Amino acid sequence: MKKLLKWLGILLAVVVVVGLVAVAGVYIVSGSRLNKSYDVAVQPITIPTDAAGIAEGGRLITIRGCNGCHTPDLGGTVMIDDPALGTFYSANLTSGAGSATAQYTVEDWDRAIRHGVKPNGKGVMIMPSNEFSVLSDEQLGQMIAYLQTVPPVDREHPKPKVGPLGRVLFVAGQLPLLPAAGIDQTATHPASVPPSASVEYGAYMATTCQGCHYPNMAGGPSQEPGGTPAANLTPSGALANWTLDDFKTVLRTGVTPDGVEINPEAMPWPAFQHMNDVEIEAVWLYLNSLPPALPAN
Repeated sequence: MKKLLKWLGILLAVVVVVGLVAVAGVYIVSGSRLNKSYDVAVQPITIPTDAAGIAEGGRLITIRGCNGCHTPDLGGTVMIDDPALGTFYSANLTSGAGSATAQYTVEDWDRAIRHGVKPNGKGVMIMPSNEFSVLSDEQLGQMIAYLQTVPPVDREHPKPKVGPLGRVLFVAGQLPLLPAAGIDQTATHPASVPPSASVEYGAYMATTCQGCHYPNMAGGPSQEPGGTPAANLTPSGALANWTLDDFKTVLRTGVTPDGVEINPEAMPWPAFQHMNDVEIEAVWLYLNSLPPALPAN
């Protein structure tokens, strides 16, 4: 019995040591990645000052989903508040107290939006810049013009804090905390992308959908803790029996051809109400051009 207890004690000690080493490894690796600096060179872009250009920037901010995370007044809010995962707030993008961007230059806005990088070179956490990395100079300029003119909102937010489970998932590649790591920081950007009812323009617009529906648009489990699974938007999904008019109706009313009312918290169709006919048709053509695929497991 004494021998058995001795070996059990040794085994327990080994397990504890291995566990401590694993925990230390997770913290070291995650800390190194979170503190990585990115050297991003950006080119000058034109910021419109006319009312039409600024208004278009506001429309783009809406249909690209910025209000969904940063709230309609762009003052930001809590995104995740979980002791295990961590605490993350979307930034206050206005010039009010608590702003993360009040001192931003045009270059700083470019780095943050298209590259996911802060002025100090560190990555912006949970900001889906991978979806915005394709933006043209023209549309980015319009968005920045709008952001520079929104009314100030006084709203303070704590700094992000990554919890122990969040670190494990981050290291395992299951929690995309730093989209900057997956962006080609040397890629060039088009000066403009002329709108057209085409597959190519639809692909350009549909990058906004990737955060929920995955890059292949086949949907699957929510990429946010506790979120609603995303629908399969490829030809093997629900859209197979829809028409273009059905698609327009869903994006503008939130009601499917079967009469189902879509929860705007799960699918932000109120934001897509502001898409024009050309944009909607382009996305429709793009989705129908995709190969059929099964949702993520």
